[in-house]
Amino acid sequence: MADNPSDNSPSSIPGSATPIFLTLHGVPQQNPPEGSLAYCLDPQGAWRPVHGDLLYEIEAECVRLHDGFASALFGGLAAYHSLLPVVPPFLYEAGLNSESTLSRGDFEQALVAVREMPHLHELLYLYDCRKLVSGIQECTKEVCFLVGEFYRSLNFDQLFYPPLAEPDGLRWITSPIVTSLTATLNVIFIRLHSLLDYTTKLVHEIEHLRDDFATYPKLSSSSIKFGDRRRTGWGEAPGTLFEPSEPIREIELVRNLVIHDGLLDDMPKVYKVVKDGRAVEKFVLMPDRTDGRLDRHKNRALFYSGDDKINLRLPTLISQFQIRQRATLERAVVRLVEIGKDRPKAAG
Repeated sequence: MADNPSDNSPSSIPGSATPIFLTLHGVPQQNPPEGSLAYCLDPQGAWRPVHGDLLYEIEAECVRLHDGFASALFGGLAAYHSLLPVVPPFLYEAGLNSESTLSRGDFEQALVAVREMPHLHELLYLYDCRKLVSGIQECTKEVCFLVGEFYRSLNFDQLFYPPLAEPDGLRWITSPIVTSLTATLNVIFIRLHSLLDYTTKLVHEIEHLRDDFATYPKLSSSSIKFGDRRRTGWGEAPGTLFEPSEPIREIELVRNLVIHDGLLDDMPKVYKVVKDGRAVEKFVLMPDRTDGRLDRHKNRALFYSGDDKINLRLPTLISQFQIRQRATLERAVVRLVEIGKDRPKAAG
């Protein structure tokens, strides 16, 4: 079950001067397909959908959250910015990112050295809160990049090596490339669920924003996960990630399956349709589901009667998720601003 060497013309190679569009059917085209979404290469080397991507809008809400935390904790951005000239870098680097080479012991000693610094504990807590926001930013970018990689592989990669000529018809293929492609799909669902957890933590932290800084406070959301979303006070807010919906149910289902129970297929495979010696379609199947649960008979839970091709609807799932994600973050920004108004301005 080999891939056809003529599947991709020379002009289909990434970096070609000829515009290339990745299709949901797994066959690249020189022009965007009519009536269907496609992916193209952006200047930074990532494959992005030609429309419908809300990455930048989500990023903008995250920027507002970064500022919102500083404003709420210090009584305004100006008050926070006035402190920045004397804030040592280790306060926002150590234990949070690779720019700092301090060990835990070094960090603890450094804190002792600056223990008299005004607003030390507020600053530490602020950067911990901002880490929640950064996690959402980076995870959102990961999902966007991985989806593009999924379609790049489906469209461009030789699914079997060495490539051999194939007769017309439908066949399935398994190979290291297929393993990589299906692993990418698995990680997309895992990271989407990570965003559900991260967002729940963020909302919980805003709802329980610390106001006692006699000591360095622990995040109130440290042990919070998506399953605890009802503890935020939002309930199942319509239009948010917390409202029950088919995309969220599918994300939870697939994530739990691949993390706890196994694979989406006992032998991960890509199906391929060959006509006149060329691939005209490639697809990956998803198992049957009813009301957010796999159709199950005792130990059997991977039935494929629905011909559900995830590659045809993955962009829609991502788009629906992003719409809810943006709405959730917008609401979080509003709530953070409200809380900030009720807090006293930090003393100089």
